[in-house]
Amino acid sequence: MQWYHYFSGFWAGMFLANFVPHFIKGVSGDAFPTPFAKPPGKGLSSPIVNVLWALINLMVGYLLFRFGKVSSGDNLSLILFYAGVAGISIMLAKRFADKEKI
Repeated sequence: MQWYHYFSGFWAGMFLANFVPHFIKGVSGDAFPTPFAKPPGKGLSSPIVNVLWALINLMVGYLLFRFGKVSSGDNLSLILFYAGVAGISIMLAKRFADKEKI
């Protein structure tokens, strides 16, 4: 595989992991920060905006996953995919730990 397949796999992990909190908050009817809030990433967006943002993340993540050719037959692609999942998961956990104080 080419380097850009691995790069795409990493970003697929990030987008797919970012799908989860926005989708869960959105379908639960809870407001949650998105890039479209005021101020961006700090203010709260409506549940509908969160669901739409989640679906965009899901679509982009899926396309990057397919383009990145992530498969169980290629350990490096899986490691980079999971590194993307872990990276954004840890970053978001730290970022939103005190979202009530933002």
